[in-house]
Amino acid sequence: MKRDRRAIFVIAGAAFLLVAGAAGFRTLLTGQRHAVVGGPYALTDGAGRRVTQADFRGRYTLIYFGYTHCVDVCPLTLATVSAALDEPGLRGRAVTPLFVSVDPERDTPPVVKDYVSRFSPRIVGLTGTEAQLRPVMDEFHVTARRRAGSGPDYLVDHSSLFYLMDGRNHLVGMIPVDSSANQIAADLARLLPGS
Repeated sequence: MKRDRRAIFVIAGAAFLLVAGAAGFRTLLTGQRHAVVGGPYALTDGAGRRVTQADFRGRYTLIYFGYTHCVDVCPLTLATVSAALDEPGLRGRAVTPLFVSVDPERDTPPVVKDYVSRFSPRIVGLTGTEAQLRPVMDEFHVTARRRAGSGPDYLVDHSSLFYLMDGRNHLVGMIPVDSSANQIAADLARLLPGS
């Protein structure tokens, strides 16, 4: 009996530490200004038009880096953020979600346009050549690596975060992509002025 209580106490303590650590990590990501993240970009949208950060001046953007052939994380992430931005009471209309491809070989403008349209007409899909994408990924500290030996259906391992940028393209906060729609909406409500 005494041993059972001790085991329950140890398990409860470990669970508390895990939850507290996750909450602390979320606060660290979403609660600070990160002046060294983000920068200018010039990419191509689904209609083949050149798009830069200046096109979103005065508007908040929520940027996610991924790729269209992703089998699980990217589609789930886009579906979740679409639901989060539609949460009642959130100033979600003040945020333009951007999907930036890390797979220029397969993700042409029409492919990216078709892909993001499956999730929300509000998502702006952007792509570019390797030379155009590399500086943007460097500015946002995004890593992407093609898995070797998988042929034309290769997978790309990449870092995954949402970057909330203000109307001057400065980072307001980062949100983990494994968040629920409710948690993303709560983080945005805390980070957006007047929400």
